Amino acid sequence: MDSSQFAFVQGVRDTRTALVRWNNDPWSVLRGWLLGAALVTAGLLGSVWVIGSLATPDPSTTGSYLPGFNAPAGMSDVGHVLYRNALVLALHSLACVAGFIAGSSLPAQSEGRGRLSARLHDHIGRAAIIFVVCATTFSLVTQALTIGQAASSLAADNDMSVGILLLGLLPHAIPELMALFLPLAAWIVASRQGDWDQLLAATFVTTALAVPVIVVAAFVEVFVSPHLLVSLRG
Repeated sequence: MDSSQFAFVQGVRDTRTALVRWNNDPWSVLRGWLLGAALVTAGLLGSVWVIGSLATPDPSTTGSYLPGFNAPAGMSDVGHVLYRNALVLALHSLACVAGFIAGSSLPAQSEGRGRLSARLHDHIGRAAIIFVVCATTFSLVTQALTIGQAASSLAADNDMSVGILLLGLLPHAIPELMALFLPLAAWIVASRQGDWDQLLAATFVTTALAVPVIVVAAFVEVFVSPHLLVSLRG
């Protein structure tokens, strides 16, 4: 069996072992993921509030579109929200897979190879991890800036403070963001503990947990949160 086949077999074995262990004691791993997702969510919402409060409303976005609040809402809006969130979830899930490949699969393939080849695999693994960190950081910063600016403009258009606007969006924003950041939280936990071999299993579990939450949150975003915003606006 060559090193590539060995790495594949070892990866399948590690994934199966992790899934069995988590099935017997799910809370032992879920609490770390949920805590990490909650911290990232709180950080993003806090950043949006600060940026939105400090940013100057963009005149070009006058009449910002928010289905159910200042425009009719329909299933097409739910589909748009689901599409947008599916892209973000896919990015974070792929970060988990990349972490598994870079931290577990590539090192396994480097075993038994020549010194130069092994060193090359190690460098590729480290470069992949750095790329994932940079891409994820860029995604979070971009989201904070974009959503913060949009919140500033929408709040100004409707004579609301950014804080009140965000308060009205919390019913869907908190579960939605925590679900989206669950794979990212699993990546962070694994990187801190060196459990790269568990990241493929974590990708399957966190994505499976996130999908139904994101679907429900999309309906809440379109059909529930806007009514709360109207009530808060008075």
